[in-house]
Amino acid sequence: MTRTTAKPLQPLKGVRILSLSLNLPGPAALWRLKRMGANCLKVEPPAPANAPPGSSGDPMSQYSRPAYDALHAGIRIKCADLKTDKGQKTLHLELLKTEVLITSFRPSALTKLGLNWQALHQRYPKLSLVSIVGSPAARAEEPGHDLTYMAENDLLSGLIMPATLYADMGGALMATEAVLQTLLHQRQTGQGCFMEVALSDASAHLALPRAWGLTLPGTLIGGGHAGYQVYPCKDGRVAVAALEPHFAKSLCAVTGLAWNTPAMMMTASTHQYFKQFFANHTRKELEKLAQEHDIPLYTLPT
Repeated sequence: MTRTTAKPLQPLKGVRILSLSLNLPGPAALWRLKRMGANCLKVEPPAPANAPPGSSGDPMSQYSRPAYDALHAGIRIKCADLKTDKGQKTLHLELLKTEVLITSFRPSALTKLGLNWQALHQRYPKLSLVSIVGSPAARAEEPGHDLTYMAENDLLSGLIMPATLYADMGGALMATEAVLQTLLHQRQTGQGCFMEVALSDASAHLALPRAWGLTLPGTLIGGGHAGYQVYPCKDGRVAVAALEPHFAKSLCAVTGLAWNTPAMMMTASTHQYFKQFFANHTRKELEKLAQEHDIPLYTLPT
């Protein structure tokens, strides 16, 4: 995340955005738009009868209250059952003063609610719709989740679960970008527009370095370069990123390995040498060496 000591920019001040999206991608996008100054409203369904006290109609409020609270700080929330006339009336009163609507329903569900693009555009010509779906176009009705989109794009390693929800968070960034594009289009044409954001596309975008061969096993940044690797150390692990020749030279100098040519960093003997060196040093020792000799590395517990 970009940080600055200056007052944050508020380019979306005065822009009204309404979201019907539940779980993670939509709320994460709305959270980012709020940080840009947008006036953000989320309409949620009623909480289920068996939900814990204090829960909302967003399932995230039940399975991860801390995440829900973080993403909804400063977001206005209204409750409305869109399957009822009363809920529809509540929603459409808000849409009258909304510039962008964000949804995360399947297309068939939007149609049942009268919220498909054709119906919305006819009723609100200046309103834009950003629809978050699992897969694009004809596949938008298919069931899926972050894990399946990761698997589809060869982003899973063995049986190890991913460290975070890459497709959902990548999709949130793409949805934020889509909202900005629709606002620019509105300013240029005076008309709203429709944009679809697919989480499988977000995974595919994140997977491009692998598709290009950059991170395949044994390649320069796929474990083949001895200076770009994760090694065990005496009391944990160390992620070393001494990829460029000047960093690699510094790493060799610090570890006592004579520098030859950049090609030496791809050899098994160099890998073994670094593995032995790191195994004999603590995290604290390695952090000190990195600071003193300008070597990019980060230590981790076991």
